[in-house]
Amino acid sequence: MNATPSRDRDILTPSQLNTLARDLLEGAFPLIWVEGELSSVSRPGSGHLYFNLKDARAQVRCALFKPKSTWLTFVPRDGLRVLARGRLTLYEARGDYQLVLDHMEEAGEGALRRAFDELRAKLAAEGLFASERKRPLPPHPRRIAVITSASGAAVRDVLSVLARRYPLLEVDVLPVLVQGTTAAAQITAMLRRAAASGRYDVLLLTRGGGSLEDLWAFNDEHLVRAIVASAVPVVSAVGHETDVSLADFAADLRAPTPSAAAELLVPSQDDLHRRLRTLAARLANLQQQRLRGAIQRADRASIRLHGLRPQARLQLLCQRQAEGLRRLAAAWQRRLDRERARLRHADAVLRSAHPSRRLARLQARVEGLGPRSRTAIARRLSGDALRLRALARSLHAVSPLATVARGYAILQHDDGRIVRSVLDATPGDALDARLSDGHLRVRVEDPTH
Repeated sequence: MNATPSRDRDILTPSQLNTLARDLLEGAFPLIWVEGELSSVSRPGSGHLYFNLKDARAQVRCALFKPKSTWLTFVPRDGLRVLARGRLTLYEARGDYQLVLDHMEEAGEGALRRAFDELRAKLAAEGLFASERKRPLPPHPRRIAVITSASGAAVRDVLSVLARRYPLLEVDVLPVLVQGTTAAAQITAMLRRAAASGRYDVLLLTRGGGSLEDLWAFNDEHLVRAIVASAVPVVSAVGHETDVSLADFAADLRAPTPSAAAELLVPSQDDLHRRLRTLAARLANLQQQRLRGAIQRADRASIRLHGLRPQARLQLLCQRQAEGLRRLAAAWQRRLDRERARLRHADAVLRSAHPSRRLARLQARVEGLGPRSRTAIARRLSGDALRLRALARSLHAVSPLATVARGYAILQHDDGRIVRSVLDATPGDALDARLSDGHLRVRVEDPTH
């Protein structure tokens, strides 16, 4: 065979080959999503992020360039499972096959754990997990509700422990889904209905163990708020002892397992029997003590009664009664005498103030006032007449009529205006001249100053 290439063959350089391979990859693969585990994570000074994305059998090189690498909401580290979106390409300089990303987020358990921590911090800041608001459980509940899957092992464990420890308890199993997309809504609705029914002393929220994703329904915010708002105490027993849910933090009591929750909810019948026997013995002792005390008091009373001689005591009481009756009669007599004296005094006061007597006194007074009033009126009239004549003389002295009587006249216009000066009249004016014995009509000819 001739190994020398012929002239008609297409001979490529490494760079041409890598270019063709890159074009083939980028054209054949659109924007894709890949889920895997981070390894060999590095972030050089350029700010770009380089790492491998691997699973159990293979790995692929990846790059997340700046600034998108600075927008991540988590810190990439080896071993973290992520979900990445990007385009497949080939780095021509080295011939490396790689995935250039434009988005990356935590996947699976990591994302759930981050969401769990964020919601827990938010609800804790609102005080929903505060120990101060949690209530103690009733020591002897009569009826409880178990909210769980009707077919799970948790409900069988709970019912078995409750029946063994406290057979008097009434238990209602309220079946719900405890896993899946609709589980949280079902659990929340059932818890609210049970709390509002008024039938139960305690609500038990429980299920068996599982992964964080399996238990995610018990990390629902609405369920947490329903637990906090419940008027009935809530016990949470979700998963195994190492499993923790937000329902555990919100509940009034958190039990590590369903069986442990049943142990905490009710007392043991053996303990109750022992306590009853102890209380019965204490009651019997107390009754014996009280009976002995009553017998001793009766004996002492009998001795005192015998020493007091009831006949003498009765006679003394009769004497005290007679003395009391005598003193009571004397007191009533004194009070009666006082009331009679008050009545006599009131009668005398009324008689002295009788209207007929007062009327006679007033009549005599009126008769005595008549002559005095007439004398006073006559004296007053005489004085007033003297003063009136004096005033008349004074008035006449200053009256215009007195001036007219001495030969003078008062000139007036027809409208009543007095002529006091020659300036008050003009030639041709008709005036009225008032004299002492009548009036004259005059006409102004030629006023002179």
